[in-house]
Amino acid sequence: MDLRKWSDWELEYGRKILDSGVEGARYGRDMFLNGRPLTPFLNESARKALRPAAIGACVGACLGALSNGRGNQHWSIGKILMFGMLGGAIGFSAGLGWESRQLAENAASEALRNIHRVRDEHWVEKHPVAYA
Repeated sequence: MDLRKWSDWELEYGRKILDSGVEGARYGRDMFLNGRPLTPFLNESARKALRPAAIGACVGACLGALSNGRGNQHWSIGKILMFGMLGGAIGFSAGLGWESRQLAENAASEALRNIHRVRDEHWVEKHPVAYA
């Protein structure tokens, strides 16, 4: 097989892998949602992630206030706000990830199942088995 045929074949294989992964993720999402729309699920997950965001913001603000050092007695409001916002963002991200973990698990599981199927088909194409 010359280089052009090989590269076209491998490019087509990569495209099949990508398409099968996306198709599997969609199927896993639809299977999890069971006909419900995605937006209300994400809104509910975001609403539930506000508590970890608030906790993260408080922890971040406290760390910002404590990080001024022993010799420096005045607090930097900008530093406290920055640490608070960073903590809030980390808390929100963690909370949203936790609340939507089952959706992500279903989508990833189905995507991997489809990718493995395409990889197996590709292997059989490269290594034909003679049944006799």
